[in-house]
Amino acid sequence: MDLGDNYLPEPEESFVLQDSDSPYGGNSTERINFIHTLRGRTKAAAVAIINFLETDRPSIAMREVSRQLIRSATSTAANYRAACLARSGREFFAKMSIVVEEADETVFWLEILYESNLGVNKDALIPLGREWREISKIMSKARSSYRKKKL
Repeated sequence: MDLGDNYLPEPEESFVLQDSDSPYGGNSTERINFIHTLRGRTKAAAVAIINFLETDRPSIAMREVSRQLIRSATSTAANYRAACLARSGREFFAKMSIVVEEADETVFWLEILYESNLGVNKDALIPLGREWREISKIMSKARSSYRKKKL
């Protein structure tokens, strides 16, 4: 079900776009486009993990890894959205710290799946791992850039 973007608070209402030193680009149009792109990208990456895991996996280990992986991936996307609506620099930095931690945890669980004998399609897992490593690097860079400028 496509709910559209009309029900979401716009990022331009947030601290992130009011801060002239934001790591999201030089002008507000660039920042809005970057934020919308990354919002969609984190959500799509979380959905890709859910879709990858949505098969009949009866083992206890697979259920636990799947649960942890879904939790960390969706938490990354949700907390990034919250960071985009931050009301202050401290709130932005705190939310981005959670985003970085959850994105890295997602990479960890993907590595566990890849290195285990749980019977997953490792060829299908490789693009997910690449995407989540890149998301993790982007989020980490955004947080550290903000820290250097503001904290």
